[in-house]
Amino acid sequence: MTVTTNDRGQQNMWAKEPVMYYSKEDMARYGLETHAERAEKMNGRWAMIGVIAAMGSYALTGDLIPGIW
Repeated sequence: MTVTTNDRGQQNMWAKEPVMYYSKEDMARYGLETHAERAEKMNGRWAMIGVIAAMGSYALTGDLIPGIW
């Protein structure tokens, strides 16, 4: 068990709290990414799927959005 003492002499006999934030080196080492990075990747992937779907739709029907007009 770890006992820590603060500057007023009070002791804390409970476990130390885990680290709440990771450094950039740790994130790169363990392959972690922030929410913004993950969201940006997902937006790019959905955009690529949309472009391929539009090209396939145009190739099959001749319309960019089938069923309109």
